[in-house]
Amino acid sequence: MTIQTRPLGKTGADVTVLGYGAMELRGEPRGPALDDKDAGRLLSAVLDSGINLIDTSIDYGHSEELIGRHLAHRRDEYFLASKCGCLLSEPPPSATPPFPHDYRPENIRAGTEQSLRRLGTDRLDLLQVHMSPSPAQMETDHTMEALQALQDEGKVRFIGMSGTLPHLPDHIAMGVFDVFQIPYSAVQREHEELISAAVSAGAGALIRGGAARGAPADDKAWRQGPIGLPEGEGRARWESSGVEDLLEGMSRLEFVLRFTLSHPALSSTIVGTSSLDHLRSNVAIAENGPLPAELYESAKNRLRPPGGA
Repeated sequence: MTIQTRPLGKTGADVTVLGYGAMELRGEPRGPALDDKDAGRLLSAVLDSGINLIDTSIDYGHSEELIGRHLAHRRDEYFLASKCGCLLSEPPPSATPPFPHDYRPENIRAGTEQSLRRLGTDRLDLLQVHMSPSPAQMETDHTMEALQALQDEGKVRFIGMSGTLPHLPDHIAMGVFDVFQIPYSAVQREHEELISAAVSAGAGALIRGGAARGAPADDKAWRQGPIGLPEGEGRARWESSGVEDLLEGMSRLEFVLRFTLSHPALSSTIVGTSSLDHLRSNVAIAENGPLPAELYESAKNRLRPPGGA
């Protein structure tokens, strides 16, 4: 079996429905310890498994450098996405997210040039505005002019937004973004209709958090995810739904990841790991594809978000 591909909006690119998120390559103290050889094996396995989308960020510590070191010689094999607005210097170990961002042209250009050097490439396929700033802030900071200049120079092919409520509807209405990266999973469905709206407007939809940070696979892991929900909220939604009755022999992680893959507007869901075993498991799940339609509808009925219809 192979991983299915889907069009990324109107970009003309086809991306695998499972992408690789490089946040887990950021290194200590915010990520797992991972030596250079292990990182190289993992990244090579990402491409060897058939995944053709890699998403990273300046905010992800050493990830860009590792991708450049180990995959630059295979650059034509993958669609490369990074982010802008991040500060160039690493936050101190005591700092906690969300980190400060600067969306002015000088920081966006400096960050993009740094990313290109670290990644060992002359272009980013996708540069995403990080952390969902308001349209008013981007207008004040001349953010879009900076992105357009980088695109005109060929350093960036497509422009995206890593967007969330409350600003995401306004981002879609701007009509300037080729791709949106949006959080979504079985236990975090607040953006479900906005994903469809973004795609209806002609954009591609990348999903982050589509495996709920792996929390359903491990009771202890519920404490760390999903990002964007209050601590314990994801687990409470899962347990109160009674959705366990629908798993039909699937693991909880398989069910959650395939639920995400079932969203008809999805282009790709970006899942990160520093473990080869976890990578192989994610690939095997993605190869199984979306949930059967009847099961998907039953799951949606049980997993309604607070205030959902």
